[in-house]
Amino acid sequence: MRVVKVDELPSGSFSHELEGAAHGDIGVSLIFTAAAPGQGPSLHLHDYVEVHVVQEGEAVFTAGDEERVVRAGEIAIVPPGMPHRFEATGDGTFREIGIHISSRFVTEWMKG
Repeated sequence: MRVVKVDELPSGSFSHELEGAAHGDIGVSLIFTAAAPGQGPSLHLHDYVEVHVVQEGEAVFTAGDEERVVRAGEIAIVPPGMPHRFEATGDGTFREIGIHISSRFVTEWMKG
């Protein structure tokens, strides 16, 4: 068994990332998000499914032409090749785990 501390993983401005290839070549990669209102990634896509498990707060998710608020206790599933983004909303911290069905992060950032 391997145990990894989330706060010791590589981090961005509002997340920590576990890339499966660097941890025994497991078949998924994870992003642990803790975003303040107004924060979130810009429009991007992956060639694999991404599953967002919302644990706390809410965010406006955009996937393709659809935009909706996703809240704690809900799961947003984004198909491969679909441009998507989210922005934390509400008063508190938005916490979610983004599950990338890939041992490596492969992200195409969109303009706009």
